Amino acid sequence: MELLWQAQQVHRAANPGYHVQLASLLSVKTGGCEEDCAYCPQSLHNSSDVAGRPELEVEPVLERARAAKQAGAHRFCMGWAWREIRDGAPFEAMLQMVRGVRELGLEACVTAGMLSDSQAERLAEAGLTAYNHNLDTSPEHYDRIITTRTYQERLETLARVRRSGITLCCGGIIGMGETDDDRAGLLQVLANLDPHPESVPINALVAVEGTPLEDLPPVDPLELVRMVATARILMPQARVRLSAGREQLGREAQILCLLAGADSIFYGDTLLTTSNPAVDADRELLAAAGVQVGG
Repeated sequence: MELLWQAQQVHRAANPGYHVQLASLLSVKTGGCEEDCAYCPQSLHNSSDVAGRPELEVEPVLERARAAKQAGAHRFCMGWAWREIRDGAPFEAMLQMVRGVRELGLEACVTAGMLSDSQAERLAEAGLTAYNHNLDTSPEHYDRIITTRTYQERLETLARVRRSGITLCCGGIIGMGETDDDRAGLLQVLANLDPHPESVPINALVAVEGTPLEDLPPVDPLELVRMVATARILMPQARVRLSAGREQLGREAQILCLLAGADSIFYGDTLLTTSNPAVDADRELLAAAGVQVGG
């Protein structure tokens, strides 16, 4: 209760009137990723790999962005299951998608793995609002989850994005067998980035069959509330995004997360490859909570 009280005081000061941003997420290139992230159904190291879907072309992606805007979304996020961005036709298509999303009046976010300084600069020139690159967990727990990319490489990617002038979207996942110290360690790294990430997604593991973490139990909803509240206190001006795992939460737990300082939710039927609450259910939730929807 003390944690919620403190988080609410910080949040009231940082977000007067309590506006919640709605973000929609689309998987443009699905599956076949070379990384071995233990939670991910898109890794070619896992039997759950969902490769085989064709990469989406520019116009179908923009059509989905228009539909997301029509449904009330303010930010449109696009994901590519890549270890790193490669120059060539797919990157040129990504730039076209970013320009198209921005022309619709939406914020544009991309997640596509590591990138070079020149790629970051070109994304900035195209108008990209934010680049998502999560740290996932603490430095100490990281090697148990991913071995194909180092923590330092993730931090270097964040630095490249920051140098280009694009805002950062960076958070993590709870429920992957980590300790409370690991959760604190992740938030400590995020809170010591200068400046703080503008966007901090807090995810709860969705245990997918065919991944090494498939047998882990669901996260206690109150643990997600604690994570949101602590992130809010440590990073007062960041958008704390209630992300994967929200479908496992009851209405009351989601409202507790909003009370604790979450001011963005992912909105739409899917999150890359896992399901998400329906749009109508989210509208009813936000109405019940009495919060205003805003960009």
